[in-house]
Amino acid sequence: MTGARETSSHLRSGPDSLYVGYPVMPTVARILSEHIAGPLLETASDAILATGRDGVIEFWNPGAERIFGFSAEQAVGRSLDIIIPENLRVRHWQGWAHAVETGQSRYGAGELLSVPALTADGRRISVEFTIVMLKDSDGRTTGVAAILRDVTARFEEIRSLRRQLAEHTNTR
Repeated sequence: MTGARETSSHLRSGPDSLYVGYPVMPTVARILSEHIAGPLLETASDAILATGRDGVIEFWNPGAERIFGFSAEQAVGRSLDIIIPENLRVRHWQGWAHAVETGQSRYGAGELLSVPALTADGRRISVEFTIVMLKDSDGRTTGVAAILRDVTARFEEIRSLRRQLAEHTNTR
């Protein structure tokens, strides 16, 4: 692909195609961009957010509003600390610094991370997420995009089943 360039989302485009891990023709690239990416970002039930290298929120979709309770106006421009429980912040920022510095995270390669998170009203919820390192044309990390899902109900159900199993086992 002569004349290809890297964009912040790991997409490379050249004069005749777009490369997203596999070649995509310009018409398909336009369809992806106009008819899939925009609507997906704006209507996904999962939270989709993006930050700069500093962890300041730059994009916050309606799914994030629903899950965390902060409007985009309240979240954009603020640190991820608004959704990270205080007791986990040091550990989070250590992992963050490593991922931003190396440009790699194991949670972007198919592994989900399950963690507690905070909502606008201070409740703790359980979320699973994966991230994508955003990079510039020179391969330097410029930020991070994440997709997060609220798994609180499932987590509570599993916890309840474990308690029931333990109680049943102890009564035998």
